[in-house]
Amino acid sequence: MLLLGLDTATPAVTVALFGDDGALAEHTAPDDRRHGELLAPAIDSVLRAAGVTTSDLTGVAVGVGPGPFTGLRVGLMTARMMGSALAVPVHGVCTLDALALEAVDRGTGVDEPFRVATDARRKEVYWAAYVSRPSASAGGGASARVTRTDGPHVARPAEVAWDGPVAGQGPQLYPGSFPDGRDPRRPSAAVLCRWVAEGYPTLEPLPLYLRRPDAAEPPAARSRG
Repeated sequence: MLLLGLDTATPAVTVALFGDDGALAEHTAPDDRRHGELLAPAIDSVLRAAGVTTSDLTGVAVGVGPGPFTGLRVGLMTARMMGSALAVPVHGVCTLDALALEAVDRGTGVDEPFRVATDARRKEVYWAAYVSRPSASAGGGASARVTRTDGPHVARPAEVAWDGPVAGQGPQLYPGSFPDGRDPRRPSAAVLCRWVAEGYPTLEPLPLYLRRPDAAEPPAARSRG
């Protein structure tokens, strides 16, 4: 197995290469205005670091959001084009799910019900609720599994205020609504790949917007169509 993971649903562009033994290389560039410029060099960087080429890939894992329209489509279009060109499967993963899985992995105290909240702009957040439960591992021990119990949704922070643990950038932006912030704040492409590798449910590689794009066709143009 050799998965390329990428996510452009948040202000950061994150790319990783993931093999049978875990993450081989990862690159993250925080810049919410240059996703299109940063993604290709980031992919090239992780491939070079691992000493492989695109022809070695067995699949692509891509964050489907929720996220802003412009950034999100950059990652999804790239993932789908690579999957088609290389004839490998493309696995969609909810970006909030990847954040939840990493929060559990880090042992940041989310062994109770917790939430993930990310920046949705317009003074809103994307959010979802989760629980973690121990499960038997292949070696006979126990490992934490994460389950989404609600969402994803988009809402104003005050409408979904939560005193319990919250991962993602939401607590940093709106501490009054989410006072118990936990890491991680931004998604990791390596964790995105691990979601796929460990057999969690995946999605079609289609954008999860939760609301209409900011850019809209003028009414006159729609009426002529």
